[in-house]
Amino acid sequence: MEDLLIFIGGNWLNLTALAWFLICFNGYMNYARAKSYNTPCLASILHLYRTEWMRHMLMRENRITDTTAVANLERSVSFFASTTILVLAGLITVFSAMDKAITLVAEIPFAYPATKEELELKLLVMVILFVFAFFKFTWSLRQYGFVSVMIGGAPMPQEGVDRRANEAHAARIAKMSSMAANNFNLGLRSYYFSIPVLSWMINPWLFMVLSVVIVFVLYRREFASSTLKTLMMSSELNPELYDRRQDDKSMGGL
Repeated sequence: MEDLLIFIGGNWLNLTALAWFLICFNGYMNYARAKSYNTPCLASILHLYRTEWMRHMLMRENRITDTTAVANLERSVSFFASTTILVLAGLITVFSAMDKAITLVAEIPFAYPATKEELELKLLVMVILFVFAFFKFTWSLRQYGFVSVMIGGAPMPQEGVDRRANEAHAARIAKMSSMAANNFNLGLRSYYFSIPVLSWMINPWLFMVLSVVIVFVLYRREFASSTLKTLMMSSELNPELYDRRQDDKSMGGL
């Protein structure tokens, strides 16, 4: 117990910075998810586009274009999943050269002095962050595979399926696609938040400041960007469709 109190007393700044980072990381994740249910954002608007896409897909006999589009999305996710493995390999390599890493960090201007144990803790946080991203990317990749299967199993126009059944099928495929996109976006957010974690190697105060900056950047892009305004210009995305989307709580914030 005494050793724990000594550790906390000697590392109060780093522990405070880590707690602040976790508040920013989890806080924004939960905020974006909850906000997407009642506020236009990239998640909600793109879900409407996916729903329209799947409705039009059900009207086509030739669906090669649709499966090709899904394959392109899978390739993007696969690229980031592979890159994450390389990043993790690099981080693990740093553990074997900790003395050189300490020397390198000490030479950076305004660097906060850190012991070997403190630097190992910071690297461990970075590793956990990228492990989280890897799981999100690989799950997104599987979900896009499910989307391909669902498109392959969709009824053809000549089968004469009634409109209500087609609407339900389009909604299911769009929902699965949005879930895949959501997990991909969670992985991307981990990359964004790795920037403040990297700055933690230099200075805990810089770590806390950049955590807030990343939250602001993500909020601007997802809730107040020119990209969002452009997406909302489509006449297809009428208020009735948006109100219908609010009843679907499973797609999450993108």
